[in-house]
Amino acid sequence: MNTSDPLPDIEHQNASRISLLTLAAAIIGGLVICALLAVPFFGALTWAFTLAVLFSPIQEYLEKKLHYSGIAAIVTVLVAIIVVAAPTALVVERLVHGAISSAAFIQSKLASGTLQLPPAVGWIEQQIDLPGILNQLISVLSNAGASFVRGSFTQGIEILLTFYILFYFLRDRHTVSNVLRDILPLTPEETGQFFRRMIDTVHAIVYGTLMVAMLQGALAGLMFWALGLPAPLFWGVAMSLLSIIPVLGAFVVWIPEAVYLALEGHEVKAVVLALWGALVVGEVDNIVRPILVGNRLKLHTVPTFIAIIGGLILFGAPGFVLGPMAVTVTLFLLSVFRQRAVGPGA
Repeated sequence: MNTSDPLPDIEHQNASRISLLTLAAAIIGGLVICALLAVPFFGALTWAFTLAVLFSPIQEYLEKKLHYSGIAAIVTVLVAIIVVAAPTALVVERLVHGAISSAAFIQSKLASGTLQLPPAVGWIEQQIDLPGILNQLISVLSNAGASFVRGSFTQGIEILLTFYILFYFLRDRHTVSNVLRDILPLTPEETGQFFRRMIDTVHAIVYGTLMVAMLQGALAGLMFWALGLPAPLFWGVAMSLLSIIPVLGAFVVWIPEAVYLALEGHEVKAVVLALWGALVVGEVDNIVRPILVGNRLKLHTVPTFIAIIGGLILFGAPGFVLGPMAVTVTLFLLSVFRQRAVGPGA
């Protein structure tokens, strides 16, 4: 007679399932809390990761020479500060203040009547209220400058956090990689592909942006030279740097210059510069950037464009990297899921 009772086994299985579900719920809750804790640091984490990917070759080279990863990381961070942070902050501050001063100067001349408008520009002023537009432009630029000053403390903290985190990303990158390999539910081969996809995304976004910025600066500087405007090389470089920064762009330089040319009586030059800036320089960003980035990411132009713009809208400046990265990582995970669901022989 079989005296074994299957009920204890069933109860044990049910208890194990409940325990597993409870553990899974606790893990999900913990992940949500961790994500909420990380939200204030999204910007610093994103830029630190981006810089770590870009400057890791320098870190590897210095490690071989110095034999100390900590010292190599300090030197690499200093290089990143010199190459990235200092020039960007200087150019943005100088150009914003320069644009405000130029617009205010033109507005004061129009208000005082000391600036004689040519007939074509005078007709335009009658149609579109040029002084009112200039007042609005001054207000927008002043608000932008005031926001920049008000946010300088917060931005300064984020910059400090970025380079602080960058140091550890560089020094402990192998440890971080090993931890992620243990955590991710992927095979070693899939994990390697996952890392390569993330690195390719950063390279595509950064180098694609740099190429577009250089192209925009070169085209705009070329037109400055063709029209006989002063310092075309300087302004070309300035417009290249502005094209890298989200929200800003080469228009910060060429729009005030076109207005100034029109007010000085050079209507043809003003129209040529405005058309060249709007139809050629401006469209480079909308057409060439998605093509360059999309080819590297192996994405069509439309989802690439949506990933970049949507990322900026959703996350702010860090979304410039987070948007495309979210799309490429999600597509990669979907491909892994499909391969596992369908089977290797499919």
